[in-house]
Amino acid sequence: MTSAAPPIAWTIGSVVKWATDDFRARCIENPRLDAELLVAFALGIDRMRVIIDAERPLDRRELALLRDLVRRRRAHEPLAYLRGEREFYGLHFRVDKRVLVPRPDTETLVDVGLRRTAHVSLSMRQLDLCTGSGCVAIAMAHRRPSANVLAVDVSADALDVARDNAHRLGVYNVGFFEGDLFAPTPSCSFDLVTANPPYIPTGEIDSLMSDVKDFEPRIALDGGRDGLELIRRIVADAPAHLVRGGVLAMEIGAGEAGAVAALFAERGFRDIKTDRDFAKIERVVSAVWEPR
Repeated sequence: MTSAAPPIAWTIGSVVKWATDDFRARCIENPRLDAELLVAFALGIDRMRVIIDAERPLDRRELALLRDLVRRRRAHEPLAYLRGEREFYGLHFRVDKRVLVPRPDTETLVDVGLRRTAHVSLSMRQLDLCTGSGCVAIAMAHRRPSANVLAVDVSADALDVARDNAHRLGVYNVGFFEGDLFAPTPSCSFDLVTANPPYIPTGEIDSLMSDVKDFEPRIALDGGRDGLELIRRIVADAPAHLVRGGVLAMEIGAGEAGAVAALFAERGFRDIKTDRDFAKIERVVSAVWEPR
């Protein structure tokens, strides 16, 4: 599997060790975890069996498949794209190069949306902007099956992924619309608007990890000169689409909380809150639209 002389027989354990060492040498994060997950995926088993069956020899077909997966991962192709899925909020979402990989940080946006709309949980109307894989909209709709959720993205390719995820997960209270932010939505008001817009400043994209900058869709990353281009538009236009007392909640980049909270305040939002993600980074800004 490398230019070095291979062992006499490749076993699950020897492949995991070889892939781990290879990934570590290439500065890939979590090399052991990635190696175990790739082997588990290729063999159609869970991670526990990778450990239990470490001495099981692999046949040529299995080795060929693993060789290809390791080759792609060593080039920093995201593990989620290789496996074709990513868990988010307890659900397994299909993902590929058409959408961003759902991240644990974004689960904070779902937590905030659920918490701040608890009073309308049985009849909630939600709009999810920049929906991508649909992870936020579908997770919300799954938790609240009586809610009416609309999801919007400018990318037709991303919406194809999102619709497939909703159908596969059996979540049918989500409708999908293609277009620019609020433009394609019906003329109705919402109790909650969520958004995970692109928020990386243009000049910083080339400094991101190869897994991100070289594989994930740039349109979902590039937030303009200061990262706030779409955020400004969403904050400015959201009141026209919110009921009185409705909530706007947005994921933001590290270090952007102060500027985004100021945008909310300037637009007239009240009860502005900032929530931190699992890494204790300020990740979601939310507020209530309740004009004087």
